[in-house]
Amino acid sequence: MPASFDGNDGNDGNSANAGGAGNSTSMSQGWFFADRVNLPFVTEPDQAPLTANPGKMIGALPIINMSRFPDRNWSSEWYAWLVLNEFVVATPLDTIDPHNHVNWPNWIPWPASDANWQVLNGSAQVQDEINWLVTAAAEERADALGEVLSQSDEFISYFLNLMTARPAAYPKTTRVLAMTSLIGTSVAMYFKGAYQRPRPSQLCPALLPPIEVPGHASFPSGHSTQSHLLALIMQKVLQGLPQGATMFDDLWTLADVIARNREIAGLHYRSDTEAGIAIATTVSEMLPGLGVDTDQPTSLFQRSLREARAEWQ
Repeated sequence: MPASFDGNDGNDGNSANAGGAGNSTSMSQGWFFADRVNLPFVTEPDQAPLTANPGKMIGALPIINMSRFPDRNWSSEWYAWLVLNEFVVATPLDTIDPHNHVNWPNWIPWPASDANWQVLNGSAQVQDEINWLVTAAAEERADALGEVLSQSDEFISYFLNLMTARPAAYPKTTRVLAMTSLIGTSVAMYFKGAYQRPRPSQLCPALLPPIEVPGHASFPSGHSTQSHLLALIMQKVLQGLPQGATMFDDLWTLADVIARNREIAGLHYRSDTEAGIAIATTVSEMLPGLGVDTDQPTSLFQRSLREARAEWQ
């Protein structure tokens, strides 16, 4: 008798995995409610027992008097855009000069318009950087691959996890991290456009990065800029708290690891990472309203820092 495999129909139970849609509650996702096919919600009768006029339509209830969009209703990502606008107006990007910081590679030309990578790419400095990337790919990439993949598009969750914080429990801290990351991206992209440095794998295709090479220039490292700026701003938030110094050391180490993983993946040179550190240091000193103890905050960023700090009291 031919074997019967009808029993495999039981695999339909895997449809329960649809429950994974619950991930829509994550920081970057929104809610979705299916609409009613017949009537919108506002036409339903009001059956509340304490209503003075039971049976009336909900749509006929008095309109709530709201003069402005509530601050708490701004998602972290969109509020970050408000702060980015504030930062750009207060700090034109062409005034940012990280070249004086110790971490800025001293062999990188300045100003940015003088960069000539065709000449520099043949230098011993660049050759040494490429050789280091080849060694890192051979000796470290396999062990780092998991982090390389998970940190490719997002790493704020790493910072939250290190601080044992969750977006729902620390919404203001999450907001500060989101706005800081966006500012770091904006500044890094400004310098990428000014320098137009080729990616390491464009000079040495055999590096073969394990993920898609980003469609923008290499210098500086955006991951290095963002992650180190996150650590520096969180230092301001945690300043004076018993756990603040130790936590900052851990956050700075995390930023180093995130940036180094991009090198191990063959996506960035070491000098890209160093430039990101220098830029992050400069921007952290230029952001408006870093005085978190000021009684009357004068900027969205300053107010957000104070609110985030209050969550750690």
